[in-house]
Amino acid sequence: MELASGMAAFEAKEFAKARQLLSPLAEQGGAQAQYRLAIMAQVGLGMVKNCASAVKWMRAAANQGLAPAQHGLGFMYLQGECTKADPVEAMKWFRLAADQGLPGSQAAIAMMYEQGLGVARDAAEAKKWHDLAEKNY
Repeated sequence: MELASGMAAFEAKEFAKARQLLSPLAEQGGAQAQYRLAIMAQVGLGMVKNCASAVKWMRAAANQGLAPAQHGLGFMYLQGECTKADPVEAMKWFRLAADQGLPGSQAAIAMMYEQGLGVARDAAEAKKWHDLAEKNY
């Protein structure tokens, strides 16, 4: 019930309320709550932007196998947002999310193969991942 209320507050952009409802759930290990807190901390929604908290909660949710959090962590490493840019680490997290069928991560992997970010340039791999992403969108 608390998770549903916290998620509803998040979706309604009532971020202070969402934070209040989701924080205890995140502390108890709730991946969905951790992911939402990470987003709020990363962007500064309902709180001052807090990169350490953003990475902490995104990693906690990603380590539990939550695909959107794995994608989010991959994005952080790819862009160097709230952490040092590390395309190899980004690829690791995008791959975990892509293996769960997340098309955004599959598209990110395709782009990384196209540009040689964290991996060797490989047009065939890029096309494979582009095709997979298109199929899953």
